[in-house]
Amino acid sequence: VVENEIQARIDNIFSSLERLEILSSKEPPNKRQNAKLRVDQLKYDVQHLQTALRNFQHRRYIREQQERQREELLARTFTTNDSDTTIPIDETLQFNESLQNAHRGMDDLIGSGTNILQGLRDQRVTLKGTHKKILDVANMLGLSNTVMRLIEKRAFQDKYFMIGGMILTCVIMFLVVQYLT
Repeated sequence: VVENEIQARIDNIFSSLERLEILSSKEPPNKRQNAKLRVDQLKYDVQHLQTALRNFQHRRYIREQQERQREELLARTFTTNDSDTTIPIDETLQFNESLQNAHRGMDDLIGSGTNILQGLRDQRVTLKGTHKKILDVANMLGLSNTVMRLIEKRAFQDKYFMIGGMILTCVIMFLVVQYLT
């Protein structure tokens, strides 16, 4: 009741301030600025009071809600859990172990794949060096350009066979992992 009365008075003050603002605009120019400043100060003060009232109402509402929840908790009777709420821990542990084994297997596959890639890089460096030496020797011996083109064509084809083999190996590893886990 008191809060409603305070709110009604604040609303009344706001309407009075609106009339004061209209009246302050009708003041002589030398007093108008001062009157307008005072009206604005009063509006600010009233808004501050309204905010304080809202904060008070909010705190009261929170306090009432907490008291109501406290009473509900104190009035509640607790019972044991039903058998439907039990958790199958053994199955969960087995599933977790299976996941860890699959994770370790994937780590091993990634490690072996990294080793294979490193070996291929080393072979590539070796083959590039050998290719260069062969070209140098071929130039010294005066082999014809057609023979050199055939050798380069064969190296180009071998590169595609190697890439296809790597892709096929990755697909097979993926399918093995998919069907074995």
